[in-house]
Amino acid sequence: MSDRSDDTPARRLISSGSSFEALAGYSRAVVDGRDVHVSGTTGFDYATMAIAEDVVAQTRQCLANIAAALAQAGCTLDDVVRVRYLLTDAAFFEHVAPLFGEAFARARPAATAMVVGLVDARMKIEIEVDARIPAPPAPPPHDWGPVTGA
Repeated sequence: MSDRSDDTPARRLISSGSSFEALAGYSRAVVDGRDVHVSGTTGFDYATMAIAEDVVAQTRQCLANIAAALAQAGCTLDDVVRVRYLLTDAAFFEHVAPLFGEAFARARPAATAMVVGLVDARMKIEIEVDARIPAPPAPPPHDWGPVTGA
């Protein structure tokens, strides 16, 4: 059984405009039916292509970048069902975990945190999420009005 309705596009690509996307041949996010897959997202400000040195500031920017991609897809951080946190140092976790809790307080997604090496030494965190676009509300039942003379 498919989650796609006749008016749901099979696949849609979302771009942030980052030069990384064109260089490496990927999309910031891919919408497939009601599923949204957001690529690993770092703390770069895509407007300036600058990145803060502080892991907390990078995390805030990651979450803002992810929220922007999700908005283009038709959902929010509250619709996230899976999140992966990639940190370059385990000691960073205690500083950024409260931000995770704030961002995903309503969604409470399945989550994994890993310590990894990232491709640019300035990057201290990368976050990847999967979300689900909410189903459209069901139409209200037809109101036939009062039945008289039956």
